[in-house]
Amino acid sequence: MAARSTVYRYLTGPDDASFCRRVTEALRNGWILYGQPTLTYDPRQERVICGQAITKEIDAEAYDPMRELSSY
Repeated sequence: MAARSTVYRYLTGPDDASFCRRVTEALRNGWILYGQPTLTYDPRQERVICGQAITKEIDAEAYDPMRELSSY
């Protein structure tokens, strides 16, 4: 059996439908929510910023530190 590795991403963006779509797309591509979402307020732009950690199990040999994480 091939060794497995966990890759980690942290999605951030304004609290809007676009951010929700990004998280939904990641879930559809096999990523799993990791922990609770976070929110903070950006007073300069006067908006709420969301964050959500996600992880995905991949074959250890497939991991390439130069590869864009969203491509897994």
